[in-house]
Amino acid sequence: MKSFTIRCAAATALLPLAAFVSPAVAHDHGSKATAIYAPITESEVKAAQKAWCGALVAIATEFDTKGQSAAKTLAGQVLDSAYGYAMGPVLFKPTLTVVPQTFRTTRDGALAYFVGGDPAYSKDTGFALKGWRQCEPENAGIVITGNSAISMGNVSMWDSKGAMTKVDKTWGYVRGADGNLKIVLHHSSLPYTTK
Repeated sequence: MKSFTIRCAAATALLPLAAFVSPAVAHDHGSKATAIYAPITESEVKAAQKAWCGALVAIATEFDTKGQSAAKTLAGQVLDSAYGYAMGPVLFKPTLTVVPQTFRTTRDGALAYFVGGDPAYSKDTGFALKGWRQCEPENAGIVITGNSAISMGNVSMWDSKGAMTKVDKTWGYVRGADGNLKIVLHHSSLPYTTK
């Protein structure tokens, strides 16, 4: 798949309030952390994608070696470091969810999807617990607009038996208050087939 990257200069009218605050940590005077302004680079986006894949494999391995509780703890740490739930809702549409719980805008909903075990999301069996051993992102394109970025492409995952699953993936990123990229949009679906 041929990949492309688009970089756009951020128009002053479109900059978030944090862009006009010192590049130190910006807060909204409430309990939510807000993004700081610092342009995102293509290499940061690719590193965040690789880190997500590494975290998926780590959660699956943790489950296989130490059990569900350890996998849940690790998944919670991943959500706290990689996703923007501390900043507010995340637009997360996982691959395998059912109505009425298709969208997971809260940390609890995302954690249930990744590791299951939450009675409020009784149909979740734990996507991250499927024995994943390898994960590779492949971008169709990356669009960078100052301190936000969107990527779209595929993620291929291999389980412990060597079976591969490929999903279509769109991620949106902003820079968090800690200076690291945070996922604020995550849409995943299975590729369309005519069967």
